[in-house]
Amino acid sequence: MTTESMSTYDVLAALTLPDLDALTADQARGAHCTWCRTRLTIETAVDLGERRHEGVNLSPRSCRRCLADAAHRALLDHAPACAPCTDHAAECPVGRGLYRLIRDGRR
Repeated sequence: MTTESMSTYDVLAALTLPDLDALTADQARGAHCTWCRTRLTIETAVDLGERRHEGVNLSPRSCRRCLADAAHRALLDHAPACAPCTDHAAECPVGRGLYRLIRDGRR
C-alpha cells in the first residue's frame, strides 16, 4: 500500500459513519448519502470506501456537504490527541486530509 493510499484510508477511517444497521438499501449501495439520504449522482457522490458489515459488502457514499461536516467532527476528535497536529498541523496526513475534505465540501 502506498503512502498516499494509506493516508486516504486513515482519513476515511477517522470519519464516524452512521450505524450501518440503520442504513437504507439505497444508502448501503451508495445511491443516497450516508447521512442525509439525498439521492447522489456520479458528479455529487464522494466514495467513502467499501465496508464489510455482517458478511455483506457496503459501498457508502456521501454528498460533499455532509462529508465536510463529518470531516469537521473527525478533525475535532483527532487533532487534540495527535502530537503532529498539536505541534505542526501540516505534518499530519490525517489532519491535512480531513481539512481538505472540510474545505472541498464548503465550496
